[in-house]
Amino acid sequence: MGPDRGVPGLIVKFGDYPLHHGGVGAIRSLGRLGVPMCAITEDRHTPAAASRYLTRAFPWPTTGTEEPARLVAGLLRIGRRIGRPTVLIPTDEEAAVLIAEHQEELAGADFGGFLFPRVAPALPRRLASKQGLHELCAEHGLASPDSVCPQSRNEVEKFAFTARFPVVAKNREAFQRRERPAVAGTTRINTREGLLELARDWGERPGVILQEYLPREQAEDWVVHAYFDENSAPLALFTGVKVRSWPPHAGMTANAYVVDNPELADLAARFVKEIGFTGIIDLDLRFDRRDGQYKLLDFNPRVGAQFRLFESEAGIDVVRAMHLHLTGRDVPEGEQRAGNRYVVENIDLPAYLAYRRSGYVTPHAPARATGTELAWLARDDMMPFFTMLARFVRPGARHLIQLWRTSRRGGTTTK
Repeated sequence: MGPDRGVPGLIVKFGDYPLHHGGVGAIRSLGRLGVPMCAITEDRHTPAAASRYLTRAFPWPTTGTEEPARLVAGLLRIGRRIGRPTVLIPTDEEAAVLIAEHQEELAGADFGGFLFPRVAPALPRRLASKQGLHELCAEHGLASPDSVCPQSRNEVEKFAFTARFPVVAKNREAFQRRERPAVAGTTRINTREGLLELARDWGERPGVILQEYLPREQAEDWVVHAYFDENSAPLALFTGVKVRSWPPHAGMTANAYVVDNPELADLAARFVKEIGFTGIIDLDLRFDRRDGQYKLLDFNPRVGAQFRLFESEAGIDVVRAMHLHLTGRDVPEGEQRAGNRYVVENIDLPAYLAYRRSGYVTPHAPARATGTELAWLARDDMMPFFTMLARFVRPGARHLIQLWRTSRRGGTTTK
């Protein structure tokens, strides 16, 4: 039985990030099956809005820090304009958390309601929080980097005089209602002096988590993407290895391969079962060769940007699995297509140059790909690629140069 083409999908995103290949991938994935696809976009000239598989764009500029009531009201207005039950596909933590925390309003709307996996309302927010995730890992015996969550500047100073450097600083929450985050993504801090200097801008209540640094020479970066049903049983589960990211070793996936890893698949499935999660997940783990453990770095309770890396022999990815399941269809079983490669064109070239300079090689990457999925370029849907280029070239080039200069000093780092 094929998908229910009478039930549209809606890409839900909050914030200003128009060059998001995950949303384009979801539009193509279901659109190619004949499912009507809608999307929230920053404007009418984003790559997602340009896709031939998009039935309708809903331009809605947001920051992601709006009051939840305003975002819920906006979603309901869009739902009424679509006029029928619609599957929600969140592509960021803000959207995933909002949907989870307002399930009754969204599911019971007068147009038939939205369709989405029903989950414990507080769980996605906790999973998206670095502190919350670390606590859940400790509760359920899953390895994660040693972490400290300082509650005051004084605690940061005490940590600085006892810590073993380098350490990694991350924003404690996935999204914070403040003018600017404490750190710009994952930040490696090499010295006590560097930590104290950076902490000057954190105020009396630092919104950061400080973690042990897992040296890339002794580690491997793995990813898990999956969809779990209402019993937290996996209907689609995939494992792969990250070859390159941008910024180097600390950012978005730029190049990755599908690699069979039954041990990792079992570990992820057991953790999700224990915490009772339902829906799509995107996990980042680092295998620490020093102690032989997979350490969970990120648990994204939503569609990952690189989800199209993974497709089963039955043609199922996590977005297709979710749409089939929520519309009462069976999800066909099938093995993952091992050896398949995923490339994000606009960031993989600078990532390649940075990794080549560092000499880092991913141990488990196949010598040759069995197939390649490009994030932007597709023969049957060319306009998102050209729209991406038009929006990326000037500001994107300046941004890449800045990141490249940072990477030449050793990555996203503070002395």
